[in-house]
Parts: sequence; C-alpha cells; structure tokens
Amino acid sequence: MNKQVYVQQVADWARIRGYTDILANVDGYAKPKAYGRQQDGESFVPDVTGKQFDQKSYFEVVLKTNDTDYLIAKLKLLYQLATRNGGQLFLMVPKGHSLFAKAIASNSRVPAEIIVLPERKKIS
Repeated sequence: MNKQVYVQQVADWARIRGYTDILANVDGYAKPKAYGRQQDGESFVPDVTGKQFDQKSYFEVVLKTNDTDYLIAKLKLLYQLATRNGGQLFLMVPKGHSLFAKAIASNSRVPAEIIVLPERKKIS
C-alpha cells in the first residue's frame, strides 16, 4: 500500500479545513523539517504539517505495520511538537486501519484525534 497517495489526500484535507502553510512529505509540496533523536540519531519527518490561527498541527498517515516501535516513537515526538506549538496531532487513517491506529494511540498513551479518510474513488 502506497502511503504517498494518502499523504496527498491528507494535505488536501487540511487545506480544505482552513490550514495554511501546509508542508507535506510528497511531491508538489515543500517538505516538512526532519526531527532527530539524540540517543540514536533516528530521524523523523512528519507526513503533513499545517497552521491554523498560528497553531501548528501535525498529520500522520497511519497504516498497519510490524515496526510499531518506530511508529510509536514518531507519534510521541509529533505529539510533543504539536502541544508545544499549541496545535494537535491527527492520525489520518485509511479504511481498514482504524483499529490498528486506535490500539497504537492507546498503547503509547498518545492523545491524538483519529480521522478516518474517505475511500479514494477508483478510476476505470
């Protein structure tokens, strides 16, 4: 499953809802700043960021994965950045991945708003 398709959809979702200064980790947008972790040098790039009323929020596409440690570390970092900037962390979830996203958010104790993305229309 290609995460890039969903990142584009999330950037459009944020724009429609009034977010400005949108940065997205996808072609056609300026890329968000990467954040590094000192203890091991791991780097995290948010999928989408946007501002609303000078409050910066972070939008992360969550797909089922076996690498939950990386995902949890990234979500914890993005939550800290969002709260520091007065914004929110949104977990953007395609249909079929919402139970996984809810479990990750609950197990990692990351308070985030979970948004189920509408299904993309197939072009025939």
